[in-house]
Amino acid sequence: MAAFNLTPSDSSPFILTGIPGLDAAHLWISIPFATFYIIGLLGNFTVLFVVGKERTLHKPMYLLLCMLALTDIGMSTSVVPMALCIFWFNLKGITVSGCLTQMFFIHTVSVMQSAVLVTMAFDRYVAICNPLRYATILTNTQIAKLGLVGLIRAVIFILPLPLLLSRQPFCANRIIPHTYCEHMAVVKMSCGDITVNRTYGLVVAFVVNGADLILIALSYGLIIRAVLRISSKKAHQKALNTCTAHICVMLMSYIPSLFSYLTQRFGAGIASHVHVIFANFYLLVPPMLNPIIYGVKSKELHDKVGKYTCKR
Repeated sequence: MAAFNLTPSDSSPFILTGIPGLDAAHLWISIPFATFYIIGLLGNFTVLFVVGKERTLHKPMYLLLCMLALTDIGMSTSVVPMALCIFWFNLKGITVSGCLTQMFFIHTVSVMQSAVLVTMAFDRYVAICNPLRYATILTNTQIAKLGLVGLIRAVIFILPLPLLLSRQPFCANRIIPHTYCEHMAVVKMSCGDITVNRTYGLVVAFVVNGADLILIALSYGLIIRAVLRISSKKAHQKALNTCTAHICVMLMSYIPSLFSYLTQRFGAGIASHVHVIFANFYLLVPPMLNPIIYGVKSKELHDKVGKYTCKR
């Protein structure tokens, strides 16, 4: 996608400082960044490869795992290469158009991932609460359509963020105390009236993340109620095992994200480096752990991965 067009007055670059106050430790901090990123790439590309190769895995649940893997790769790749350039080579400059483009991709993929997590919760709800109709309610075609709807929703909601910012006059001091162009961090660089930008960002957070969290909580509430009614101990355990992986992924994705969002807006007393670390946490750790969690919890996927990794 082309970078956002800006006026000539916005030609001066932004400076991303990395993790503020921890400049001396940047080289050491880069080690977990690079390690988590590489492990995440290997894990998610393995999921994509195995599901693509194995026709028995061409099912809605595994197609959703592929969508989750793609969003994980997209989120971490939007941030980590730039962060490593800051840590290793002290390359801190980024053009305004480049910054807004990075911001667009990060937040679009984040909203897209939220849509995938909602669909996964609905998938588990149908599988456990209405198993006889699962094959007719959720087909591979339906999953593809839901994925497309999630992508369109993400673009519609996030596109106004960089477009609104591209019309703002930016101050002479363009130092952003962050490793990437997070929306509110860039908004604070403006010398103009940012009321619309702040309000729209707040609306997106509450409408998108709020609605998604409510739908996820509702799905798992109904799932837990159905599981408690299962008389078979074996079926009861199987349902709980399936849901445990999903709930772990939801918690890892939403809690750091919400903490980062709230501290950026309302956490004036929280140290900058704490906020930046958490902001990077939810873009680095979930993409690394998601394929591991599903690889362990899903026996079918675990066996198929073993088929390729344990070849002699």
